[in-house]
Amino acid sequence: MSRVGKKPVAIPSGVTATVEGQTVKVKGPKGALQVVLHKEVSAKVENGGVHVDPRNDTQEARAMWGTYRALVAKVIEGVTKGYERKLEITGVGYRAAVQGRNLQLQLGYAHDIAYTIPEGVTIAVPKPTEVVVSGIDAQRVGQVAAEIRAFRKPEPYKGKGVKYSGEYIFRKEGKKK
Repeated sequence: MSRVGKKPVAIPSGVTATVEGQTVKVKGPKGALQVVLHKEVSAKVENGGVHVDPRNDTQEARAMWGTYRALVAKVIEGVTKGYERKLEITGVGYRAAVQGRNLQLQLGYAHDIAYTIPEGVTIAVPKPTEVVVSGIDAQRVGQVAAEIRAFRKPEPYKGKGVKYSGEYIFRKEGKKK
């Protein structure tokens, strides 16, 4: 039995959740999101919470039970608080700037990188060496942050590149004489 799946997802005030077939739709102060459930699980709204239950007692149904309960919880948290991912840029001459719907990155290549900001995600640059990615969809925010980091991953000798805030870069010793 899934310990995570047994707990209902509480619906905070100002948020409405509805279940239509296999789709859980959630509306809140920051926007609206939906989750399409796996065929092995079902959901219902009762007692101020969303209950996710397995349809039968197979191993696949038990595995999906906790997973989809966690996805519903993420959607509810997204429409109430939202998600944010911070990136730090390290290196001489490395910097970022937002110009309209593009993020301009100077990461030591011959040309600047122009990254088009996708819909549903906002990018702010409080300092030239700091990028803040925020939005209501946790998966989308994480994906955008990963794509920006992939332009120049931090290297282990000097630590230059784009890294997540709080990420530890294992440093290697350089060559000896």
